[in-house]
Amino acid sequence: MRPTTLTVAAVTILTAIIPCSAGTNGTFGDDLSFLSKHTEVVVLRDSSNQAQVVVAPSWQGRVMTSTARGGAGDSFGWVNRALIGSGKFQAHINVFGGEDRFWLGPEGGQFGLFFAKSVPFDLEHWFTPASLDTEPFRVISLEADHVRCRRQIQLTNYYGTPFELDVDREVRLLNPEKILAEMGVKLAVSVSAVAFESVNTIKNTGTDAWTEGSGLLSIWILGMFNASAESTVVIPFEKGAEAERGVIVNDGYFGHVPPDRLAVKDGVLLFRADASHRSKIGVPPRRAKPVLGSYDAAHRTLTLVRFTLPGGARDYVNSIWQWQEHPFRGDVVNSYNDDGKLGRFYELESSSPALALQPGASATHRHLTLHLQGSEAELDGIARATLGVGLEAIRQAF
Repeated sequence: MRPTTLTVAAVTILTAIIPCSAGTNGTFGDDLSFLSKHTEVVVLRDSSNQAQVVVAPSWQGRVMTSTARGGAGDSFGWVNRALIGSGKFQAHINVFGGEDRFWLGPEGGQFGLFFAKSVPFDLEHWFTPASLDTEPFRVISLEADHVRCRRQIQLTNYYGTPFELDVDREVRLLNPEKILAEMGVKLAVSVSAVAFESVNTIKNTGTDAWTEGSGLLSIWILGMFNASAESTVVIPFEKGAEAERGVIVNDGYFGHVPPDRLAVKDGVLLFRADASHRSKIGVPPRRAKPVLGSYDAAHRTLTLVRFTLPGGARDYVNSIWQWQEHPFRGDVVNSYNDDGKLGRFYELESSSPALALQPGASATHRHLTLHLQGSEAELDGIARATLGVGLEAIRQAF
C-alpha cells in the first residue's frame, strides 16, 4: 500500500544486525514528512495545530512522535530513520522507535513470549513476536483527536501455553490543562504542551483461563525519547523500610548502574538518560507510584508519564532471561538508557499487573504522556508538584 497521511532490551549485540540512527532532536515536520513516505500515518491535532501526535497503525498503532509547537517544534519521539528507510524487516526485532508502543510481557523466563519452547535464553534464540513487531493493527475508528486500532493475536509462551486474545488500542489527544489540573497544577499560558494517552485493552478470546501455573500476560507500554547530554529520568517512589516495601530500585538488568548515573534521593530516583551508557532500572510494586518523568535541560522539556496502577496489585511478570524462581515478582516501572549504539534515546515504561483472565474477560492499561516546554521558572513548579523534585536538583544530580 502506498504510504498516506490522514489528518483528522539485550540490545547491544543487535547493533550488528539492525540498522540504527543516532538521531537528532529535529523538527516534528521533518519527522512527519519522513514517516509519511514509509508508512501510513494518522495525525491527531488540536484546534491550534500546535499540539500534534503521529500514530502508525501498521506498527501496532504506536505513537511515533509528537510536538507541542507545531511542525517547526521539537519532535519528542525517537525515530529510527536508518531502519525505517531501509524498507527491510530484521529477524530478531525491528526497532522502529516511537514514544508509546504496545508490547506484552513477560519477555523471558519459563513463561516468556520471546523464546520458543526449550531453547536457551540467549540472543540467538530471542525473537520479538511478529504481532508485536511487524504485523499491522486495523483502524476501526478515526476522529480529529483519537484513533482506535484492533488486532486478534495468537501467541505461545516458553512453557507451551497458547494464548488467543483480542487487542483494542486507542490513542487520544488530550487537553494538557485538564491533565495538570487533575494533578493539582495550573498550566501557564506561556508553556507549550502536548498530551496524549493510549488505552490498551486485551481480552481472552480462548477457551481456557489464564493461570499462574501455565503463565500470565501483562500489558507493557514502552516510550522511546530523544536523549541529550542533559536528560535525566525522574521516578518518584514510596518511602519506607526495605523490610516492609522491599528494595527501592532494581538496577541489575545489565550490570549494576554506576553511582554517577543513578541517585536515590528523598523519595525520588534520578537516572542519567544521555544515551552514553547502556543501563536499565526498575521499580517494584510496593515502591511504585503512578507517575514518572524526565527533564531535558538542553531543550527545556519536562516530560510526565502517568499510568494505571491498581491499588494492592502485587503480581507483575518477570522478564529476565532465565528460568525464574519468582516469575511474578517483576517491576511496574522501568527506564532504559541506550549507549548510542542503537540510537540516542532513552525509554520510559509501565506495565499492568499479571493478568489472570477467564475466557471472555478483559483488562485495560492506560499510559499517558505529557510534554511541556517553557522557561525553567515555569516548569520548576510543575516538576515539584508532580515528581516531587525541582529542576535545580535534577540538573545537579550528576
